[in-house]
Amino acid sequence: MSHFTAIKTQIKDASALVKALSDIGFKQVEVHDTAQHLYGFQGDIRSQTAEVIIRRKYIGGASNDMGFQRQADGTFEAMISEYDRRQYSQPWLNQVTQRYGYHVLMATAPAQGFTVEEEDVLADGTIRVVVGRWA
Repeated sequence: MSHFTAIKTQIKDASALVKALSDIGFKQVEVHDTAQHLYGFQGDIRSQTAEVIIRRKYIGGASNDMGFQRQADGTFEAMISEYDRRQYSQPWLNQVTQRYGYHVLMATAPAQGFTVEEEDVLADGTIRVVVGRWA
């Protein structure tokens, strides 16, 4: 049975998180108002809970569920098993965070009077977005 590791993030918006996960290939993501239990690779109920969950069947045959649990400060903590951390380690979480930031920007910029003027993906995968506001 794999041990789950909790990894702090700066992610706060569940909707932008789901969009970010979809961008990197996880199209089936559950979102719950109340945290739900995660399951281990044998279908066993784990003590860990999360509000945003990718079920193990969408991760891999020997995988556990992965989740993002809301903390008291409003941020989500990633709950990833020791087994799954081999593939879903810090570089993967950095990619999720990058895509999350993109979706937060796209959702908040128009509300603040900005328009997206330019958007590029650089060779290293960095997303460059230029926003502007006319006074």
